[in-house]
Amino acid sequence: MTHDIENTGGASGAAARAVEREAQDARADEAPAARARSEAGPQTRAHPRPEPPARKPAHELAPRRPARPAAPPLLAPPRLALAGLRKDYDGRRVVDDVSLEVEPGELVCLLGPSGCGKSTTLRIAAGVERQDAGTVALDGRVVSDGVRHAPPEARSIGLMFQDFALFPHLTVAQNVAFGLPRARAAEAETYLRRVGLGGYGDKFPHMLSGGEQQRVALARALAPRPRVMLMDEPFSGLDQRLRDEIRDDTLSVLKEEGTGVLLVTHEPEEAMRMADRIALMRGGRIVQVGAPYHIYNHPADLEAAAFFSDVNVIRAVVRSRQTDTPFGLFLTPDLPDGAEVEIVIRPQHLRIELDRGQPAPRESAEHGVPAYGRVERARFMGSESLIEARMEHDGAILRATTPGAFLPERGTGLWLSMRRDRCFLFPARPRAGA
Repeated sequence: MTHDIENTGGASGAAARAVEREAQDARADEAPAARARSEAGPQTRAHPRPEPPARKPAHELAPRRPARPAAPPLLAPPRLALAGLRKDYDGRRVVDDVSLEVEPGELVCLLGPSGCGKSTTLRIAAGVERQDAGTVALDGRVVSDGVRHAPPEARSIGLMFQDFALFPHLTVAQNVAFGLPRARAAEAETYLRRVGLGGYGDKFPHMLSGGEQQRVALARALAPRPRVMLMDEPFSGLDQRLRDEIRDDTLSVLKEEGTGVLLVTHEPEEAMRMADRIALMRGGRIVQVGAPYHIYNHPADLEAAAFFSDVNVIRAVVRSRQTDTPFGLFLTPDLPDGAEVEIVIRPQHLRIELDRGQPAPRESAEHGVPAYGRVERARFMGSESLIEARMEHDGAILRATTPGAFLPERGTGLWLSMRRDRCFLFPARPRAGA
């Protein structure tokens, strides 16, 4: 420390002496000129030379430019983008102008009845089949169109099917590591632990239960670190209790990985339970896309409403821009007079009041006009009871549910009223044979 201080002090002293010498030299240079001015006497200039104005810094002289607005952040492309997909089999169109996107970390359910084209759409996304028209893009890069077609192994996707597709002659660890580079084979145990199967690596598939085999299939699909996971009815072969457990565990792992997921299912309950968004498919086309809450409470049509739950349908005719029903008036300003409409209400949104000889319940803004009927059948369903009532005005059967045990006798009179904010009104479909 002493050595450093001495060096620093020496350097400072030398610098000070150099500055002093420069000052002495400057004074020596000015001495002759000063003596000459003194000998010449006072200056005769009437006005002293004005001092030049102080020069402003360059940044103050230049005109100020308005600040350039910051560029908006670039949005990441969707993990998977399907655009205008079309596929025909033997002259029959099974996929018709399907467009859908899956964002990073998002789980989208492609939901629909059997034969609607959802599995074919998934196989096109995977590269297992080629579309007749349209494009498939992954992370903004087109992998399949009318010119190019990347094979499945070049698409950074994971695949899961309902049959698990495990190799029976390989151990669990070998199944998970299948297709991985040799340097990453040891990661199989890591992914087995992720799905709750740590220590199962030396077992063979036939030694595992169906749920355990499904977990192995999930670990194998995740091991290559895919950007997108494509899942085709992966839980349909499991019993109900095990299915719920495996679904929840699978969803948890996929969310942790941040993988974009396209899941095909025909079960509305599964889609509601797992999806961030649901794409409802029918007849080869996507008819509605939205969050589960939105698609359930704002169905695109009667079939969309009926796909998620039992519904009651009340037919009526438009008169003077409104529709009169036993449950009150409904405004229909966009439909012409004479048009038939279908008013749709779910059983849980019908209110039941038994007829105990009292006057009819009053009309209300929330429930409209109560309509009279009689109990046809009552069934206890566990958490609720289902009441089927034959309505007095037209003999139609309406179904209503109520929490807990409620089992009135057949023939008991009752009043039904509907929650007006839970009704859906659609133009009527053509009647069969019309």
